[in-house]
Amino acid sequence: MFKNSLLIVALSLTGAVAVWGIVDTEGLASFAASMVGIMFRSRGWFIMLTVSVMLILCFWLALSRHGRIKLGKDDDEPEFSTVSWLTMLFAAGMGVGLLFFASAEPISHYLLARNYVSDAEAATKALLVTNFHWGLHAWAIYAVTALTIAYFGFRKGCPSLISAPLIYVFGRKPWTRSVGWLSDLLAIYAIAIGLGGSVAMGVFQVQSGVESLFGLDETGLGLALAIFGALCLSYAVPLTVDLGQGMARMSNTAMGIALGLLIFVLLAGPTHFLMNGIVEAIGTYFWTVLPQGFRTYTFFDERVGDHFSAWTLTYMVWWLAWAPFVGVFIARISKGRTIRQFVLGVVLVPTVFSIFWFGVFGGIGFFEALRTNSPIVDVVKTNFNGTTFFLLDVLPLSYLTTAATVAAAFLFIITSVVSAAYVLAMFSLGGDLNPGTRVKLAWGAVLGALGLVMILSNSIDAVRSIIALAAMPFVFIVLLLTVCLLKALKQEAA
Repeated sequence: MFKNSLLIVALSLTGAVAVWGIVDTEGLASFAASMVGIMFRSRGWFIMLTVSVMLILCFWLALSRHGRIKLGKDDDEPEFSTVSWLTMLFAAGMGVGLLFFASAEPISHYLLARNYVSDAEAATKALLVTNFHWGLHAWAIYAVTALTIAYFGFRKGCPSLISAPLIYVFGRKPWTRSVGWLSDLLAIYAIAIGLGGSVAMGVFQVQSGVESLFGLDETGLGLALAIFGALCLSYAVPLTVDLGQGMARMSNTAMGIALGLLIFVLLAGPTHFLMNGIVEAIGTYFWTVLPQGFRTYTFFDERVGDHFSAWTLTYMVWWLAWAPFVGVFIARISKGRTIRQFVLGVVLVPTVFSIFWFGVFGGIGFFEALRTNSPIVDVVKTNFNGTTFFLLDVLPLSYLTTAATVAAAFLFIITSVVSAAYVLAMFSLGGDLNPGTRVKLAWGAVLGALGLVMILSNSIDAVRSIIALAAMPFVFIVLLLTVCLLKALKQEAA
């Protein structure tokens, strides 16, 4: 297995980044921030144009004659019921990021917006921007990648690799083999770095929860490293067995806890205020989502431009980093569905859920900021990681909900690492659906090392920069996949 050139290069490349980050964390973070700043200033327009075109493409595919094409043979039927399929889509979209940013992100946008408009208008704009980051555009990136993998895998019999559509459409030529090999390598690299960032966010989230539970103050890296050690021990065992019911149970449990938290906060908090905000957020978002995708804030001052780069552009390349990983998962559960069913399910359902999620958790943050004397704004400035736990503390049963959030975050990290290690092993072994334990453990070690790098940086901004730097090249790979899909659909229609 370890004679595979792609595997050796991929492990070496990601391992080198991990070693660099451990030896010189500040140097890696500084280099990433500098390079990402240059790329965002020169290519920010290209990123926004790309993701907006992908969203328009998704809806065109759903409404066109291609929407009737099945992801599989014409007589294939879906493996999962619609309810089960949608539930698993929720699981794919529900990660530690939603727990981490639930309240802190909307208030962060509010802090900037209130410098230009009234507080009420600032809250509305803050929810719009948050929903934009987690809504249709994000899921369009996932949908295009997953649709391409599913179409060529189930309908054309190709392996589940990023390079497979390219070789199928353009033939096995020297340039397609070279570009395909590079595409697989960049996909592996983007997944690994992106997952490392999610591990760090999860550890920071669990750390803040533990501090809140036991009344600890500023535990620093000591507690974070202890949580990280427990995490590594927890995901090592699942890597030695096949993906099966155990993983499904962990994922479903984490998602069940998250849904329970959502319902509890909605009912225990100012329900009328939250529901009014959600209804307004739905209207604002769907009325302005397409124009928002083309906004680059060119004529605003430097503060707005920096905020746009640090949040919107970083989010878009972050979703690109996760696109191959999430895309493979979504593709694997979507055999037998039509392109129309696939696109509408993958793009619309998680978006609606995200609007409700941030409407509840962001809404209660705005309630505290606008209707009470709560220091929530200062908490976001000084303890971003602990914002969600601060808000849970103002509601009944805060000890129980804090413990539940910590448990959900921990489970989400484990399932993400194990699933990512499986996908990375599969990619690096040429699409082998049953990669060996040694290769999965090797990737588990690399993911752990990358997560450690992000933790040592002790900065969410540094984590964002490192992920963005790794994901930027994949923008071009996604466009190449889109071309392959359109050419194949045109050929099939003819």
